Amino acid sequence: MTEQRIDLEGGSHAVLLIHGLTGSPFELKHLARKLNKAGFTVKGPSLAGHGTSLAELKQTRWEDWYGTVRTAVIGMQREYDSVSVAGLCMGALLALCLAHDPECEVSAVALLSTTLFYDGWSLPWYRFLLPLAYLPPIKYFYSFGEREPYGIKDERMRAQVALSLKDSSLAYDTFPSQSLHELFKVIGRVKKILPEVKAPALIIHAVEDDLVSVKNADYVERRIGSDTVRKVLLDDSYHMVTLDKQKEVVAEEIVRFFRETAS
Repeated sequence: MTEQRIDLEGGSHAVLLIHGLTGSPFELKHLARKLNKAGFTVKGPSLAGHGTSLAELKQTRWEDWYGTVRTAVIGMQREYDSVSVAGLCMGALLALCLAHDPECEVSAVALLSTTLFYDGWSLPWYRFLLPLAYLPPIKYFYSFGEREPYGIKDERMRAQVALSLKDSSLAYDTFPSQSLHELFKVIGRVKKILPEVKAPALIIHAVEDDLVSVKNADYVERRIGSDTVRKVLLDDSYHMVTLDKQKEVVAEEIVRFFRETAS
C-alpha cells in the first residue's frame, strides 16, 4: 500500500480531512477537490500506520492516529485564518477529539458516517461476540475481513474498491483486532466528551448505512454540546458517503456549512 496525502492550496480558510480506520485519503479526494474549488485550502494526511503495512498498523495506537491530525491542525492554524475539520467513520471521532482539544482552534466539524455503534444491516448476526476478539491472546492473531458491499451502494464504485482491496493500493482488506480494540477506545472517549464539544457541527449519515445505523447520527445530535447542529440524512447511499451515489450532495453540504461558519 502506498502512502497518500491531500495537499491543495487555496484561500485563508483551511479544511483538514480525516479518513477512516484501514482507509486512506483516497476516500476523501472528491470532497477535497470540491472544497478546494470553493476556495478552501485542503489537507488530508495518512494516519499513522496507514499507507504502510498491516504489520505496522498493528503496532499503532489510537493516540498515534490522533497525533497525526493534531499535529496537522496545530500547524494549519498558524498559517490560516480558520481551520475546519471533516472526518469519515473513525475520522469523525478524531474530528470530535480535535474540537474538544484546547490546543486546537477548530471552527467547525463535519461528521460523516460517525461510528459509535456497529449496528448496520450488513454485519453478521454474531457481531455481539466482537468484544471477545479484543482480549488476549485472540486480539494478536485475529483480523476481520472486508466484505460486500464495502460500504458502497454504487455498483461501479464498489467494483473499483473491490479491485483496490486485492492489491491494497487504496486501503487494507482486513481490520486487525488490535486496531479495532484501539477504535473502541476512541469511541469511549468521544462518548464522554461529546457534551463538551462546542464547535458548530454538521452531521451527515446515510439512512441505509450498512455498517453503522442512523442511530449513530441521532446519538451525536442529542448529546453534542454545540449550539449550531445540522443533520443531513442521505436516502441513496451506504457507509462511504464521500464515494457513493450522493457524494455531490455531501460535498455541497460541507462547502455551504464551512463557508457559513468560517465567515
